[in-house]
Order: sequence, then C-alpha cells, then structure tokens
Amino acid sequence: MIKTSFAIAAGLAAGISLAQPAFAQSGDEKLGTVHFETSCKPEAQKLFNRGMLYQHSFWYRASQRVFEDVLKADPECGIADWGIALSLLWNPHVPPPAKNLAEGAAVLANAKGIVVKTQRERDYIDALGVMYTDYDKLDHRTRIQAYAKAMEQLAQRYPNDDEAQIHYALALNTSASPVDKTYANQLKGAAILEIIAKRQPRHPGVAHYLIHLYDYPPIAEKGLEAARRYAKIAPASAHAQHMPSHIFTRVGSWSESIASNVEAARVAKAGKESNDELHAMDYLVYAYLQLGQDDKARAVIDDMTKVTSFTETFLPGPYALAASPARYAVERGDWKAAAELQVRPSPLANVQAITYFARALGAARSGNAEAAKVDIAKLAELRDKLRDTKDTYWSEQVDIQQQAATAWVLYTDGQYDDALKAMSAAADAEDRTEKHPVTPGVLKPARELYGVMLLERGMVNDALIAFEATLKKEPNRLGAYVGAAKAAERSGDKTKARHYYEKIVAITDGADTTQAEVAGARAYLRKL
Repeated sequence: MIKTSFAIAAGLAAGISLAQPAFAQSGDEKLGTVHFETSCKPEAQKLFNRGMLYQHSFWYRASQRVFEDVLKADPECGIADWGIALSLLWNPHVPPPAKNLAEGAAVLANAKGIVVKTQRERDYIDALGVMYTDYDKLDHRTRIQAYAKAMEQLAQRYPNDDEAQIHYALALNTSASPVDKTYANQLKGAAILEIIAKRQPRHPGVAHYLIHLYDYPPIAEKGLEAARRYAKIAPASAHAQHMPSHIFTRVGSWSESIASNVEAARVAKAGKESNDELHAMDYLVYAYLQLGQDDKARAVIDDMTKVTSFTETFLPGPYALAASPARYAVERGDWKAAAELQVRPSPLANVQAITYFARALGAARSGNAEAAKVDIAKLAELRDKLRDTKDTYWSEQVDIQQQAATAWVLYTDGQYDDALKAMSAAADAEDRTEKHPVTPGVLKPARELYGVMLLERGMVNDALIAFEATLKKEPNRLGAYVGAAKAAERSGDKTKARHYYEKIVAITDGADTTQAEVAGARAYLRKL
C-alpha cells in the first residue's frame, strides 16, 4: 500500500506516468540522507533508515507504516516500536490527538516485551516513554519538558550519536518557554545542529529543525540558509517545501513564501496529506494579503473548503480553516464581513476563538458594541476552558484577543482614554509571547491595532512609533506600512512618509487594481 501511494505522489509531483517504479523503491534520494544505526537485520536496517527519512520531514503516516514494515522484516527489532511511537506523536510542536497517545503508549508497552539488543536502543525507547507517561493526567507542556530532559541525558550518554543530538536539539525547541526572549533553548539547539550540518549537509532533520529553531523575529535571518537548503534536500516532502516559508514569513519575503507554499500544497494534495495542505494554504493566504493580492487570497480560501479528510483534533487543519477567512476580512478592514463570519464547529477552543475574535473586532469597528460584547463573552468562556485544561499558551493568546476586542468596544463607546490603555496593554502582552508555528501570524498584530487607534485619535507621533515597532517584529507587513506612511504624512515628516509610501508601492507591484491604499500611495508619490 505504501509503495502505491508514494508512486502516485511522486508521479503527480514530477508530471510523469504512474508506470514509473514505486516511490519507496526509487525516490529516497528525494527525501535526503539519514542513517540511524540499529542492531536489526540488514533489510530491517534499510527500512528503518527510510522510516527516519519520512519522520524527519514530519511525514508521520508514511514513517509509521515503514516502521511497521521493519517489524515484519525483523520481529526482534525492538527499536522499530520506538519509531512507531515517535510517528504517532505527529508534529511535536502541537499536542497529538488523544487516540494517538493511547496507541503510542501501547506500542511502547509492547517494546518492553521485546529483547532489545543494545543499551542505546533501550535508552531511546525509555526516553520517548517519558512523552507517554501519564499522558491522560499530565498536560502536553509538562510532558514535553520532561522529554527534553530525558533527551539531554541521552545526548550526553552518546555524544557521537548524531541522531541523539538531533532529537535533543528538536526537544530544546519544543520545550522552550514562549516568553523567553533570549531564545536560550533555541540558540543552544541551533549550535548543535550547525555543527552536524557541516558533516551531514543532506540530512533533512538538521535543515528542518534549524528552521524551527530560528523561527523567531530577532534570529530569523540566521535560518535563511537552512530554509533554502531544506526544500532542495527533500523535494518529495510537502512539509519540506512548506517549512522554508516559516523563515520567509519572519523576514517578510512574501514571494518566496508564496512559491514555497504553492509547491507544498501541491505535493500535500498529491499525497493526500490534508493537514499539510491546509497549513500551507493558510500561509499562502497570509502572504498574498501582504502583497495586496486579495483575489488570489480569496481563491485559496475557496479551495480550502474543498479539502477533506483532515483530523479535527489536530490543530493545523482546523486552525487554517478558521484563520484564513478571518484574516481575509480583518487584514482588509472589511469589518462587516468580519462581524458576519460563521463559527465553524471545532472541538478545539483556540480554533473557535479565532472566529469569535474576528467577529468581535468586526462588530466593534462597525459601531455595534452590543454584538461585540456577545462575542467577547464567548472569548472569555473559551479562555477559561483552555485554562482549565492547563493550556497556558493558548489561554493567554485568547486572553489577548479578548483584551484587544474589549479595547475597541471601549473606543466605540467613546471611552477613548480607557480604550487606548486597554489596547496598549494587549499589545504589551502579545509582545511578551511568541507566535505559534501553526500560524504565519495573528489576524492583525495588537501593536498594529494600537497604532490604528492612536492614528484615529490624532496621536500621529505615537502611532508612527507603534507601526514602526510592528515592522521591526514583523517586517514588510502591508498594514503596518500603510499606517506608518499615514502617520508620518500627518506628522509632517515628509522623509519618512515618502519612505513608507515607496515601500507600499514596491511591495504591491502585483496588487489588485481595487486596492485603495495602493492607489493612495501612488498618488502621494506623484505629487512629490
């Protein structure tokens, strides 16, 4: 089965006949190079390396099937159970579905009944077991932090084992505190991988995890080399085509992000990886909106509604379906459309919150404070639900959404001083955290919203500071450029006004003709 599905994916990706040899037989070179030493039989070892190729590019279903084949080739290959359990965790930046945790725990329990031939392999199994211990009692963050400590011990025990170092580096990132602005964990992990990259330049995990480790505003440019390398290492992997756009988004390279995600969505669709397809499409929508290409963004959103067979309890797919239509309305300032968004049913509270936030913001900006208050109350309910499940990160994000929406209700009610204080506090709270890897960005940065509020109150110098702070954190955002240009113009700073209007014109060279902000920028420059 696996060979047939990969043959289809490879054939579609290359535009060739499906009579070509099966992908798993002929296309491993399209996923990079990995050797994970085991004590298993030669044929099982070969299969295990293949499984690791898929795993390092987060191709979980494929890796799981291959590790299952390893056990068929060598029933005494206990480390294959480690591979299966690792695959069942899916993306380590996101809590896996409860069903996967139950299955993975059972697999590891089975591994304990197999005579593992080396202490190293037993140590790998025991370290991963930490992720599954009391999975039904302990929250994901507690377990991922415990796992990082276990991987640190494993890496120290086997300093010459690159795979141990690579998995430890990844665990440093997934366990990092979202409020640590020194990025100590991330830089430590990156330092480990940069060394390995020199001796294993075609290892997909090294390039992949370097992108994740550098996926933060102050250090994002350090990830450009890995970003451009990873897609070439693993052209057959949808995730490998998408991941470079994490860095491209951070540095505001929208054309590169679009190219990355067009290919990622295509490969994911061919391989029937619906979560990866939707994830790439959300990044596409975000990038198109930054270039003023609203029609293309709308077309992607329409295509997203046709994607099926994704997992409702696994964050990337449901998040993308909620976020893209919401960001399409909010980024464009279509407040009526934002207020009328329909909340898509989801078991994930943080996914529902996206739409409620957009609705609240849209209602408040449309002058309907009462309607906004209803949605804000729902945000509070969802925040408390997340707190009850000890989801600190997402409960804080929803709390920030509630703060921002409340600030605009105060503004609508004419309580301008209170509104500015509330919006400033929301912006400060957002600046203390980091965006989640599942998203290219929030619907609209709180600092940018604060700038809009300041600008509307005539506080142009403060507004300019807010917009410039947004651009420092999130380069080349169209909305922040527009706000900065208007603030500079109204403050009488012709030099900065010209600079930002030129930025608007440059970034929107291929924008839709209906873009009023772009037309205004061109008109301003013509007058100079």
